[in-house]
Amino acid sequence: MTAVMIQSRNQLRTAALVAVSGGLIVTASACAPQGNSTDPDYAGGVTTCDYPSSGVEPAKPVDPPPSSDVPAEGEVTYTIEMNEGPVTITMDRSKAPCAINSFASLAEQGYFDDTQCHRLTDQGLFVLQCGDPTGSGTGGPGYAFADEEAGEYTKGTVAMANSGPNTNGSQFFLVYEDSPLPPDYTILGHMDDASVETVGTMAGESHDSSNGPGDGKPNNEARIQSVTRK
Repeated sequence: MTAVMIQSRNQLRTAALVAVSGGLIVTASACAPQGNSTDPDYAGGVTTCDYPSSGVEPAKPVDPPPSSDVPAEGEVTYTIEMNEGPVTITMDRSKAPCAINSFASLAEQGYFDDTQCHRLTDQGLFVLQCGDPTGSGTGGPGYAFADEEAGEYTKGTVAMANSGPNTNGSQFFLVYEDSPLPPDYTILGHMDDASVETVGTMAGESHDSSNGPGDGKPNNEARIQSVTRK
């Protein structure tokens, strides 16, 4: 089945970043803190998430994340090792527990390993988009999940890309300069200053303009080597 295709430059200008989990609209449910999480380092409240099939085959073999006992409090930090250096992201579980749970599951399964970020924008919006193992902008994990807390996409923000409401999958974008997007993209976390500089280094090499002026495949390799919990 064909995944949702990349949006046009005009759509991007009006606030649209791409993701590719398929067009199925889903909802996530949550409940009050209960029991103990399956995360051995976690002792706070938990919630429940839904990860139904997106109707599209996974871009890379991967299992959906666990849906129950999802950590819903505290912070967790992940480091993305890239060809230009580490990108460290601190994530607040209370704001996006289902997105963070999905990211953690994909990272643990090596889904992001040895993949290239496929999209860079550097006019009006300043983001590097990653998370599709195919490198085409149309790949996802085979499941989707609902939107969570959004906000402003200031320098250092990391957020989930999507193809419409409640179509989150594996793609995410790294904001290396303030970008005026509407609050339609779940905020996954925030990079530290050194990480923003690393992303900026890759962005400084611009792109091939394959999606039009200001938007295309990065000229830098922009390769994710691995993702590990710090």
